[in-house]
Amino acid sequence: MRINKYIAMSGIASRRKAEELIVNGNVKVDGKTVTTLAFQVDDGQQVTVNGREIKLNRNFKYYLLNKPVGYVTTLKDEKSRPTVMELIDDSKGMFPVGRLDMNTSGLLLITNDGHLAQKMTHPKYHMDKTYRVLARGIISKERIRRLSGGIDIGGYVTRPAKVKLLRIKGHDSLLEITISEGKNRQIRKMMRAVGNPVKALERVAIGNIRLGHTLAGHYRNLTREEVKYLKDYK
Repeated sequence: MRINKYIAMSGIASRRKAEELIVNGNVKVDGKTVTTLAFQVDDGQQVTVNGREIKLNRNFKYYLLNKPVGYVTTLKDEKSRPTVMELIDDSKGMFPVGRLDMNTSGLLLITNDGHLAQKMTHPKYHMDKTYRVLARGIISKERIRRLSGGIDIGGYVTRPAKVKLLRIKGHDSLLEITISEGKNRQIRKMMRAVGNPVKALERVAIGNIRLGHTLAGHYRNLTREEVKYLKDYK
């Protein structure tokens, strides 16, 4: 097994972070520093990270969290803001998959399976993500067409999106938008680009996995079928 995958499957870091540890000389195999990402390691060899021995994790956990507004998607925050990991009872070795900004709520996956986390965040998989969007103002059909076809959000034109107007709420519009990429604050930038800035944003699905009735600040185990779906996704 490649050393970066081994570290990720030990549950101490995502595969991307594991690669940083290797390149920076923080990893040893049988007492020798390894800096090559393609280095192959067997289960019986001794692998240490920063002097601490690690083992393959045979007990992976997969949670679906309904992230509330006001929490940041990190393990620790330098500004002492509340993090999503404070909502998880057994958070040791766990980490969030991808990000939601502090003012966005909804579906966030939490796991200790670094290999799966790396797969899900890799750009080549283009896993759909669906958001419920409360936008300021009455959105026109022309603006929905522009959002659906791809729009310039500042030096980058988004991939085609699925956009559905759910209803008009007073002077605002409630939309459902599905995108297949995850640029930083993408939905907010898309809505600002057409002149209907976001008032509230909630992620309600990742691929076929839906938020459902999980309450804000609460989490549940993924079902066996949901885990299989993520692992089999191509």
